[in-house]
Amino acid sequence: MSDLRSKFLEVYSVLKSELLNDPAFEFTDVSRQWVDRMLDYNVPGGKLNRGLSVIDSLKLLKDGRELMDDEIFLSSALGWCIEWLQAYFLVLDDIMDSSHTRRGQPCWFRLSKIGMIAVNDGILLRNHIPRVLKNHFKGKPYYVDLLDLFNEVEFQTAHGQLIDLITTHEGEKDLSKYSLALHRRIVQYKTAYYSFYLPVACALLMAGEDLESHVDVKNILIEMGTYFQVQDDYLDCFGDPEVIGWDRYSRLQVLLVGCESFRTFQRGTKETIT
Repeated sequence: MSDLRSKFLEVYSVLKSELLNDPAFEFTDVSRQWVDRMLDYNVPGGKLNRGLSVIDSLKLLKDGRELMDDEIFLSSALGWCIEWLQAYFLVLDDIMDSSHTRRGQPCWFRLSKIGMIAVNDGILLRNHIPRVLKNHFKGKPYYVDLLDLFNEVEFQTAHGQLIDLITTHEGEKDLSKYSLALHRRIVQYKTAYYSFYLPVACALLMAGEDLESHVDVKNILIEMGTYFQVQDDYLDCFGDPEVIGWDRYSRLQVLLVGCESFRTFQRGTKETIT
């Protein structure tokens, strides 16, 4: 895994260099340095589970054989597209939540001389994704499917974020309007699609599979995403706020409903097994 992670990080350096020298835009030295710093601060700092999952999934789809160098590079590039998507979401999410820390360091917009320029940085992060896809997948038979996949998942995630914001952040804190059905909808669209389904879907497309033929896989991954989000909300509520950087009361609202959602998930899993 450490060797795979090091190869994955090498691909990040390649993609970043391509973006910083994209012929579609004439960078100044200052703007190039800004984007360089912004990328390093926001994109590779997490656990990278989403990105690495693309490589792991492709390997499983290839019956566990060792991947060729080009397969590792392309699956890594797709993995980094997901990490770029994650960074885009988080930069803007931190602004909307007025968060202070992210991954154990100050949120990007909290840094000196950044502020609301971070909004444009989020837009840049989002626009880097189709540049990477065009540079490395335009000649592939699944190129259009990749574009559709990323666009659809972003659409779903943005609407999940909207429901979360207008339910838990605006106005009075009111548990009565936060139901199990609403919680599942937020979790499904805000987190599960891009965190659990998207990496596997990318690998399926690379392996020449039709996503419409794997609806059951999608459904299972969405349920896994539900479990993950309940666990994440628990950490947000009871973890160290200096590291987590969340409002505990808001996350407690989510957690109370999320625990019931997880119990429902457990019951459904047991029924499926038996």
